[in-house]
Amino acid sequence: MVRALAVLASLTLLAGTGHARAQNFDTRDIMGGGPNFFGGGVSPIPRTTVSFAGNYAPGTIVINTAERRLYLVLQNGEALRYGIGVGRDGYRWSGTHRITAKKEWPSWTPPSQMLARRPDLPRHMAGGIDNPLGARALYLGSTLYRIHGSNEPETIGQAVSSGCFRMTNEDVTDLYGRVSVGTTVVVKN
Repeated sequence: MVRALAVLASLTLLAGTGHARAQNFDTRDIMGGGPNFFGGGVSPIPRTTVSFAGNYAPGTIVINTAERRLYLVLQNGEALRYGIGVGRDGYRWSGTHRITAKKEWPSWTPPSQMLARRPDLPRHMAGGIDNPLGARALYLGSTLYRIHGSNEPETIGQAVSSGCFRMTNEDVTDLYGRVSVGTTVVVKN
């Protein structure tokens, strides 16, 4: 009976989202939190609250590409730490920007530089579980770069992107709910 109710609740939620597909459910923990509607699995680097020394205002995002971690600065010398995927050699960068846009299930149009390197890529991809930008995207200033979700959790902690910062869909959805347009993002290389 409990399993039937969990399946019914899952199907009801699925019908309302329009973005998840049944074959992407993570049903290992139906009783303790339900299926994973975001795809991408669990991060190999769990999100955690840590001590954080730095002269940043609460709410600032600090990305340390060498550590492959993103910190959301909290009050009282703490931060929420997330595992991220970063740019591979030759694609890492540093600087300070602001979040200029936030999108749920964003569409993706590869930039011309990426298409020159990878002509096999689609010219445009609608948002959804198979989209490389994942469940959420936070756009950084006037750059081509984003903090975004990923349906490849095994890339978290790796240097694999063309300069964007990848998170699991679960983690980027958590961060998305905690920050707003205008948030300062400091990238340290």
